[in-house]
This record gives sequence, structure tokens and C-alpha cells, in this order.
Amino acid sequence: MFDLITLSIAMLFTGLVGGILAGMLGVGGGIVIVPMLEIALGFVGVDPSIRMHIAVATSLATIIPTSISSSRAHYARNAVDMALIKNWSVWIFLGALAGAWLASQVHSRVLSGIFAAVAFLVALKMMLPLDNKTLTSGVPRGPAMIPVPTLIGLISAMMGIGGGSLSVPTMTSFGEPIHRAIGTAAVFGLLIAVPGTIGFMITGYGNPLLPAGSIGFVNLIGLALIAPTTVLAAPLGARLAHALSKRTLTLLFGSFLLIVAIRMLLRTLAG
Repeated sequence: MFDLITLSIAMLFTGLVGGILAGMLGVGGGIVIVPMLEIALGFVGVDPSIRMHIAVATSLATIIPTSISSSRAHYARNAVDMALIKNWSVWIFLGALAGAWLASQVHSRVLSGIFAAVAFLVALKMMLPLDNKTLTSGVPRGPAMIPVPTLIGLISAMMGIGGGSLSVPTMTSFGEPIHRAIGTAAVFGLLIAVPGTIGFMITGYGNPLLPAGSIGFVNLIGLALIAPTTVLAAPLGARLAHALSKRTLTLLFGSFLLIVAIRMLLRTLAG
């Protein structure tokens, strides 16, 4: 009973922080939800070989309602690039499907390592004084860019994140304003979370190591506690985003990612 209460409190807190970050940084909350869920699942004795799979899958499931809430808040502020969404949506969706399948084939330590490496690289990019360093004056469109959204969807699904951690720095590198990049990333989160969640439900179905209340790798207890909290907190994050300066946003983004990267690297090395 104590473990269940502790786990429930941890999940509620995870949802609160994840929701605020989803609205403020366009990250879908997964960058916080995954490592916190992984810790909570370890505390209640879930087998380490599938802990990251459950954390990633459950995170993706919670991102569905969060992304809807965050997207609506940013759209109301005219901070969503609808043309880019139409151009990238199919490739992000397909990449997310592939990422969910690939993640189901590897050990949790591999997922932790991928999470740590990507989070560190993105944190480095966001924290360096590169705000005015862009590759182009606008995000290029056309066949040559297909690998970019495809990889964003694939890696994001393997990490259990909504894509903001990858798509925000990518878009800003191509000259997209930070607030507009964050709003657009919130929509991308939905395009990643839906196929990713379905993929993890299918690939994890019937696994004997799964804890109670799971459909495949998606834990419904975690979903039930985290999702409503993130939905309620996401609009607050969106308001905070539009009240902060561009540099403050990027520094906050980078700092959170760096902390997460260190934690997941330690998890990987510890086995």
C-alpha cells in the first residue's frame, strides 16, 4: 500500500511538472516524465529490462491529451506554423511508428543511453550563445528535408518525448522564431504520441514482466494519474512561455535537458 501511495504521489508530481514544461517549452512533458517514471517504476520493483519501455510508452500516452491542450493554447496565440505541419506531418508520423518498433527490440539500458545522448546534445545546443546563429532564414521545404522530420519522429518515439526536444532546436536552427517553434512542436507531439503509443501497446502485449494495469508497455495507472494533471498544467506553461524572453526560454530548456541527460547516463552505466 505504501509503495502504491508513493508511486501515485510521484506520478501526480511528474504530471504537474511535465504539463508546465509542455506548455512552456513545447517538449510534450516526456523529457521529464520518462526519467521520473523510470525511477518510480524501479522503486516499486518493476524488472529493469522493461522499465524504460514502460516509462517511454506511458509517457507517449500522456502526451496525447497534453499536446492537444498545449497546441490549442499556442494556436490561440497564432504561434503554430501550419504550413510546416502539413509538410512534415506524414514523415513524423511514420518515423514515430518505426521508433516504437525499434525500441521494443532493445534492452532498457539502450533506451537510457539514447535518451542521455540526445538530451545532452540538444542541451548543449540550447545553452550555448547561438541564438542568432541560423542555417537559413526559414525552414526549407521539399524532398531533401524528408529525413529530418522522419528522424525527429523515430528518435522521439524511442525516447518517449513529444518531439519538442528535437524539433524546437531544429526549427530555430533554420530560422523559425523560438515561440513559433515551441507552438509548432506542441502539434508535432500529437503526431508522435499517437502512433508511438499504439506501437508500444502492440509490441509489449503479453509480456509476463509487465506490472498490473498495463496494456502492452503502456501503464494505465500512470496514464490515469499523469494525463489529467499535465492537461491542467499545460496552459499555465504556455502563458509562462509568452511572458519570458527568448534567451531565458532557451536557457531553461537547455538546463532541464542537461540535468536529465546526466541522470539517464548514470542509469545506463549502472545497468
